[in-house]
Amino acid sequence: MKKVEAIVRHFKLEDVKNSLTECGIQGMTVTEVRGFGRQKGHTEMYRGTEYAVDFVPKVKIEVVCSDTDLKKLVDAVLKAAQTGQIGDGKIFVSDLHESIRIRTGETGEEAL
Repeated sequence: MKKVEAIVRHFKLEDVKNSLTECGIQGMTVTEVRGFGRQKGHTEMYRGTEYAVDFVPKVKIEVVCSDTDLKKLVDAVLKAAQTGQIGDGKIFVSDLHESIRIRTGETGEEAL
């Protein structure tokens, strides 16, 4: 099993969700996050004063999938979230050793 974490722009969330649903991916967790990478934030004007926004708001989508579904999941996120601009986000993939469905006690891929 794999855990995929995708950090994307807010306005791309619905596109990514629809793309994953079309691929047959069920279930995801979405969290609002803030951070910076190469963008290093930006400056804004508020009431005539310029100030720096160091942390850019993004959305983190977490999905757990089987090893066989990994490629189609990553491709779906890439296709839906990409704008071609700096700040499109990142995708992180990590191994997941165990999953357990609390309601039934099912383990492994059956718990997905």
